[in-house]
Amino acid sequence: MTEIDKQVPKKRPEFRNINAFKDLPSYRLPPAGWVSILHRISGAIMFMLLPFVIWMFDTSLSSEISFLKFKSAFNVGLLGLPGVVWKLLALALIWAYLHHLIAGLRHLWMDARHAVSKEFGKSSALLTLALGSGLTLVLALKLFGLY
Repeated sequence: MTEIDKQVPKKRPEFRNINAFKDLPSYRLPPAGWVSILHRISGAIMFMLLPFVIWMFDTSLSSEISFLKFKSAFNVGLLGLPGVVWKLLALALIWAYLHHLIAGLRHLWMDARHAVSKEFGKSSALLTLALGSGLTLVLALKLFGLY
């Protein structure tokens, strides 16, 4: 180091606070980031809809009459809500379960194989999003009676 280098202070890095309304919408989240966020959201949805799952399980298995009540909730409606609302609620649960399962298997695979490269992260995230969405679409078509 020369004498001049010792006298000139190093420029310190400059940090600024981000503005959530201006900076975040322009940020492009990678596919792995979307899978991570959706994994958390799907877990929260499954947790919040747990009473609905318990009601569906109990009503569908208790008796033949309760099963008919269960079917009518999806066809006609229940508690003042039309049947389509109950089907959409079930569809949200289906998506949450499928996405959470596939993303969880992705994480287990990465943990077991130590596959944490950028390429594998992107390709496995895109596969997770495609599988979860595709399977949800197939089951949505079945739920709404289109096949």
